Amino acid sequence: MDLLLTHGYFLHEDPKEAAVMKPYAPLGLLYLSSYLRGKGFAVETYDSTFGSREELFRILETESPATLGVYANLMTRGNALAIVGLAKACGWRVVMGGPEPSNYAERYLAAGADIVVSGEGELAMEMILRDVPLSEIPGLVFRGDDGSLVNTGTARLLSDLDASPWPDRERIDIARYLRVWREHHGAGSVSVITARGCPYHCRWCSHSTFGKSHRRRSARAVVDEVQWILERYRPEQLWFADDVFTIHHGWLDEYAGEMRRRGLRVPFECITRADRLNPRVAAQLAELGCDRVWIGSESGSQRLLDAMERGVTIAQVREGVAQLKQNGIRTGMFFMWGYEGEEMVDIEATYEHVKACRPDVFFTTVSYPIKGTPYHEEVSSKLVQLGEWQGTTDRDVKIRGRHSRRFYQLADQLLRSETAEDAAVVREQMAAVYSEVEA
Repeated sequence: MDLLLTHGYFLHEDPKEAAVMKPYAPLGLLYLSSYLRGKGFAVETYDSTFGSREELFRILETESPATLGVYANLMTRGNALAIVGLAKACGWRVVMGGPEPSNYAERYLAAGADIVVSGEGELAMEMILRDVPLSEIPGLVFRGDDGSLVNTGTARLLSDLDASPWPDRERIDIARYLRVWREHHGAGSVSVITARGCPYHCRWCSHSTFGKSHRRRSARAVVDEVQWILERYRPEQLWFADDVFTIHHGWLDEYAGEMRRRGLRVPFECITRADRLNPRVAAQLAELGCDRVWIGSESGSQRLLDAMERGVTIAQVREGVAQLKQNGIRTGMFFMWGYEGEEMVDIEATYEHVKACRPDVFFTTVSYPIKGTPYHEEVSSKLVQLGEWQGTTDRDVKIRGRHSRRFYQLADQLLRSETAEDAAVVREQMAAVYSEVEA
């Protein structure tokens, strides 16, 4: 074995996801596996989703040490650090990748990692495994011979996504994912991506893996993969995990035409932006079998959307939701409380926005600044870390001067209030805690 890949996400440790039970395979690792195996390397993947820390540690302790690649995001920091520590003690060379390590490269190196890949992983990992001198490989952070921090810049991106093989789904237990979905929801789902990267500039969104690039696979190549998935796994639905599925209308035309030509239609969910919807696109999604579209609305206040540099208007969001509903497509919306400068008038605007859109489901979160984003830079002087870095995430912070958590819990209640009387009661409660701020 040249390389063992893992990601340190254990479903049984995540009570929220364990209640929802909608897990998906780690496509990033599976793309890395298929690419490197196609280059002749012996690659194994430990998919920790249904595994355990004990089982993974046993592998690290008993297998002959080689290179270990660990994907980490802000939610798996603690597990990733534990994996790094044990792997180094057992003699493995540890390479970290994913959106989190590049933002905290020095900390991961201090914890024992040998190399941090900053950006897309395929080309960088290939060169690492070929023993190219690290200083000659773009996209790495490591310690030089003198102990100094060496940063070789951003990793090179694959120029032709169609030239790379599909993700290595056959190397993990996809059947178990489908079984869990069917047991809890009556239908199995498989994830697919049609593109990499997002070219938009939302100030709170991290671009640490793909930058602000946007590269698309050809429509025919995607339909080839979809057809194979349907024949191989027989899922009842698909999840298109693109950042913005409908970003390129010409591509969508080609995809819909190819699906139609092959007589394929399957229910699916996707995420998009309101400004990439119109009546024709909504009808096209319905024709393809789209069951639900998720839109990051974030706020009902245009002032806040402009501050976030979202690049959309409240009117576009409402029009987009209406167009989807007219075509029988369910809608989901995401909202964010506590963005810098938000006041009660903005929360009231969000309340009115939800009542006007009437989405089938919506989720809220209190904003958290991810390192490396403009939002993090904006509020960094006011951040208070809640606990030691290694045992927390970028969510575990307070922003001095922001309203209290109780205030935002009441904001949630306001959105969910069924009557004007209910809303009035919640407003009174919010007024009572309005002056409570994080210190």
